[in-house]
Amino acid sequence: MKRCIMTLFIGLALVMPPPAGAADYQLDADHSSISFKVSHLAVSSVTGRFNKIKGTANIQGDDLATRKIQVTIDAASVDTGHQKRDEHIRSADFLDAAKYPTITFVSKKFVKEDSGKMKIIGDLTLHGVTREITVDLKGFTSEIKDPGGNLRRGTTATATIDRRDFGITWSKVMDYGLAVGNEVSAYIEIEWVRK
Repeated sequence: MKRCIMTLFIGLALVMPPPAGAADYQLDADHSSISFKVSHLAVSSVTGRFNKIKGTANIQGDDLATRKIQVTIDAASVDTGHQKRDEHIRSADFLDAAKYPTITFVSKKFVKEDSGKMKIIGDLTLHGVTREITVDLKGFTSEIKDPGGNLRRGTTATATIDRRDFGITWSKVMDYGLAVGNEVSAYIEIEWVRK
C-alpha cells in the first residue's frame, strides 16, 4: 500500500506544472534595449544604445533570494547614430572594445525596500573592471502568452555609474566643464521569454 501511495506521489510530481512564476527566461534581443545618456560639453547629453545584448533570468515566485539575472553586452555594438563618435567610443579612450569585447552584469541579490520599490545589487564588469552597482528595478510584469504561444514577462530598470570607477577617464577639460561627463545613466527595457 505504501509503495502504491509513493508511486502516486511521484507520478503527480512529474505531471504537475511548476509553481507560478518559477521559470527560466531568455532575453529577447529583438524586443529589448539597453541605452545610455552622458553629458556633452556641459550643455546637452549624447544618447546611445547597444545593438547586441543577451541574457538569462531565473525567477522563483516571490522568493527574492532565488532570483538571478545575467546580461551580456557586445561592447563593439555601441550605436550613438554617429559613425566617427562610435569609433571613438570603441577605442582605447573609452570602451576599448578590441581588448574588452563584452560588458556583463551578474546579479547578487534582489532587495525590496519599505516603499515597495525593488533594487538589484550586482557586479558590473566594464572595461576589464568589476564593480558592484545598484540597479533600480520596476519589477517584472505578469506573464502573458504571445500570439506564437511563448510565455513572456517584461521589466524596466535604470542605473547610474561613474565611468571613472571602471578606468574610463578620457575627457577634455573646458572652461565651462568636461567635454564628456563622468556620470553615465543607463535605461533598460527587457522582454524575457520562458525557455
